[in-house]
Amino acid sequence: MRALMALLFTTMAAWADGEKAGEFDYYVLSLSWSPTWCAIEGDARGSPQCAASADFGWVMHGLWPQFHQGWPSHCRTSERPPSRSMTRDMADIMGTSGLAWYQWKKHGSCSGLSAPQYYALAREAFERVKRPEVFRKLKDPVKLPAKVVEEAFLKENPGWEPDMLTITCRGGRIEEARLCLSKSLDPVPCGRDVIRDCTLPSALFDPIK
Repeated sequence: MRALMALLFTTMAAWADGEKAGEFDYYVLSLSWSPTWCAIEGDARGSPQCAASADFGWVMHGLWPQFHQGWPSHCRTSERPPSRSMTRDMADIMGTSGLAWYQWKKHGSCSGLSAPQYYALAREAFERVKRPEVFRKLKDPVKLPAKVVEEAFLKENPGWEPDMLTITCRGGRIEEARLCLSKSLDPVPCGRDVIRDCTLPSALFDPIK
């Protein structure tokens, strides 16, 4: 019984639903490798993000307010939700306007910012990251350890340290690069619950269509 209660407490602490907006410690900038998302979900949905003409590589999954342990979501805020034009304008770096809307609802509402401010900050965070061009040059699928992807990001962004970045996998594929940032968007060490480096020795990495 004690073990069950401890598990429930940990789960509730990790994901704090309905917290007060603006109360968090740092951000996680999550960059998703679009071909992975398309292979796992997007192609089946017929998402425009996965069209051959889209040419998406690393897209912004989201900018997530984070506690040193756990994270807030769906926060109470007096800010107005974004308009359709706001979410549509984020599709160039997020793949779809639908993702932009969902990210505001779940994460942006916790930032303490208005929707325009949050999207502007998210775009700035995305544009500060130098994304390795080598991955855009792939012609065929390859298998590699996640460490190779991490090292490529660290090489292109000399101010980063390994404990500021984690590479995740999903379904045997390289999924995301997650960078931890201060509220002023400076790279900072990640909390232990964020560092979940993929340990697969040969994760699949698909090329851009």
